[in-house]
Amino acid sequence: MNAASPLKFTIDHLGHRGDGVAMLGAQEIFTAYALPGERVRVERIGEDRARLIDVLDASPQRVEPICDYFTHCGGCALQHLDLAALLHWKRSLVIEALRQRGIETDVVPCVDAHGEGRRRVTLHIRATQRGVEAGFMEARSHRLIAIESCPVLSPTLADAMLVATEIGRLLGAKKPLDAQVTATMGGLDVDVRGHGKIDDALRLKLTALGEKLGLARLSLHGEILAAWRAPSLRMGTAIVTPPAGGFLQATAAGEEALARLALEGVGAAKHVVDLFSGCGPLALRLAERARVHAFELEKLSIDSLLRAARATQGLKPVAADARDLFRRPLLAQELNAFGAIVFDPPRAGAEAQAKMLAAARKPKTIVGVSCNPATFARDARILIDGGWRLVRVTPVDQFRYSAHIELVGVFRR
Repeated sequence: MNAASPLKFTIDHLGHRGDGVAMLGAQEIFTAYALPGERVRVERIGEDRARLIDVLDASPQRVEPICDYFTHCGGCALQHLDLAALLHWKRSLVIEALRQRGIETDVVPCVDAHGEGRRRVTLHIRATQRGVEAGFMEARSHRLIAIESCPVLSPTLADAMLVATEIGRLLGAKKPLDAQVTATMGGLDVDVRGHGKIDDALRLKLTALGEKLGLARLSLHGEILAAWRAPSLRMGTAIVTPPAGGFLQATAAGEEALARLALEGVGAAKHVVDLFSGCGPLALRLAERARVHAFELEKLSIDSLLRAARATQGLKPVAADARDLFRRPLLAQELNAFGAIVFDPPRAGAEAQAKMLAAARKPKTIVGVSCNPATFARDARILIDGGWRLVRVTPVDQFRYSAHIELVGVFRR
């Protein structure tokens, strides 16, 4: 058969990236923007990929996308899928990741934590034939899609595109640049990456532009150039100023949902350790009712956490240390000092730390927070093999229309 000839087939299910999957004999063919049960006409564009030409029989779960850039911009994969079906599918991703590790447990319905939208965005800045532009990349491409607005962002990021474009024009964008823009209580916090070192003259120009744009803070590769107002965020009763470019949950609603589930899992424990704590979104909330010891690789994040803890009345004692938990995980005897453990690692998971968690005998509860069901399942398998029970997993969706999903799992001895 000619590979360029149009094909007609029925989509069987959604793949883990949100593509429609059809079976041609024993081969899976992936088609973006197609839904299960749909009869589609496609063009083969690779060994296992096809481009959607027409939907011949539409799924009842198909809805009208909310954004004109959809299917061009690579930021969203599933705007054409009904929200209830989307949340159900994301829950299935968690169930499948656990199943592949031989784990069966209660996976409750997915929590919708989109809230008012994303409070942080990374915009790509490129020099194009039309001048310097900012936006997102086309799906599976390095081609920039310049955008004026994005409906999945919080209204507080309405000026992010303008800010990134103006900074790119000043810097010239001779090399690919990225601008991480965060909406804070003090205004937009911007960290620009990709330019390299700048001289004093350019530093002055950037500072003047940041003031003109009304930014809270402007940084280059994490180095603060100027701060006009504190780029602070509320975490429970505490007010935190995160380090420039530091990690932050994508939505405020997502952070609150993850923290609520973590606190519910910890229960009445009086002394809690928070591993991979970041600047304190869980630790500072936990400290409203328990003593907390936080550990995090980045010292600047630990410093932010401790400053916030000292400035907040009514918290229980908070200790915090900078420590590489990948190379120097807390040992079982150290973990035995706590009644409950919370861990929230990056996407790579916490394999080395999980082995130590599995050996801890005195804590009664472990709460795992994860942005990667596959590495969570791997680490959960280690804990289960060490005698822990995974009693409940709650998926949390703060990346609407994407294939990403967060989760919180509760383990008991």
